[in-house]
Amino acid sequence: MGLLENLLKITGNDFAGKVSDGNDADVESYIDTGSYSFNAAISGTIYGGFPGNKVTGLAGDESTGKTFFALNAAENFLKAFPKGMVFYFEAESALTTGMLKQRNIPLDRIAIIPVMTIQEFRTQTVKVLDTYLAEPESKRPPLFMVLDSLGALSTTKEITDTAAGLETKDMTAAQVTRGAFRVLTLKLGRAKVALLVVNHTYEGMGMFPTKVMTKGKGLSYAASSIFYLSKSKKKETDNEVTGAIITVFVNKSRLTVENKKVETLLDYQQGLNRYYGLLPIAERHGVIKKLSKQYEFPGQKPAFENHIYKNPEKFFTKEILDKIDEACKKEFKYGGGMVVEDDEEEMVEILPKGSKDIK
Repeated sequence: MGLLENLLKITGNDFAGKVSDGNDADVESYIDTGSYSFNAAISGTIYGGFPGNKVTGLAGDESTGKTFFALNAAENFLKAFPKGMVFYFEAESALTTGMLKQRNIPLDRIAIIPVMTIQEFRTQTVKVLDTYLAEPESKRPPLFMVLDSLGALSTTKEITDTAAGLETKDMTAAQVTRGAFRVLTLKLGRAKVALLVVNHTYEGMGMFPTKVMTKGKGLSYAASSIFYLSKSKKKETDNEVTGAIITVFVNKSRLTVENKKVETLLDYQQGLNRYYGLLPIAERHGVIKKLSKQYEFPGQKPAFENHIYKNPEKFFTKEILDKIDEACKKEFKYGGGMVVEDDEEEMVEILPKGSKDIK
């Protein structure tokens, strides 16, 4: 046994070791979001998604697709891991059995845990993770956790004050939230369990309109990545609203370049369009060409955007997707070599007040 091994043994830390023997912080798996462009913004590859051992935050106003993406992730996780389990901590009493059945989520592998306070969520999550870690690693089925939502959680003090008829403002929420995530972050890494946290936003103070997450900066410090969602209406030529274009803004990321934005499309009839948002990336990197209002794919006639997204498999072949994936690694990963600059005006518009119509 060498000096390094002896020094590690002296620490008494059972989880300490040489990086060559493995590192809990390394991302070994991803959870598909259902959108290639969203995957790229999160992980730097269209074939990635939410990291399988990190805390990720999804924040936005009401009806911006936060729960939709959380359920999408749960569905894709259970498809990818036939023995996997999902623990869905629910604070809004909004998730119905019908919603799960509609997505064909196996009901015997997803558990809904109602929680009212941040302290309840922290305590119950720690108990689950400790019991999970006590099992031999070879016997642990893959586990994924979701909190929906942090903004809806109360605190023990707030509930006590309410019961006593007190109207004093609770000043402990931010501190309690920070404490909860300090405890959870390292345990999640050790257990190789992902936690997706849905959160609400409100208008911050300042010269420019910005969004701020509720419950202080606890999630901001703990999460490896935080993405802000906003939406606008998708209209056809007859002004009929057929879906919502959801803009994803990279607010914080340890895995990809920050301050990027991509778009995804939630069609009211077809659901989430996996390919939406790839055209501007492909055109930026020369994978395809833009001719006026049409796009030209190699070996195919120019076509309009709507036609391409309605027949995506015809245009986005495996060869094209692989080229786009290489482009995404350059654009979204640190050190990728591709910098796409946004001027200040565009940055302000990333999270607008209210919705704007897009035809």
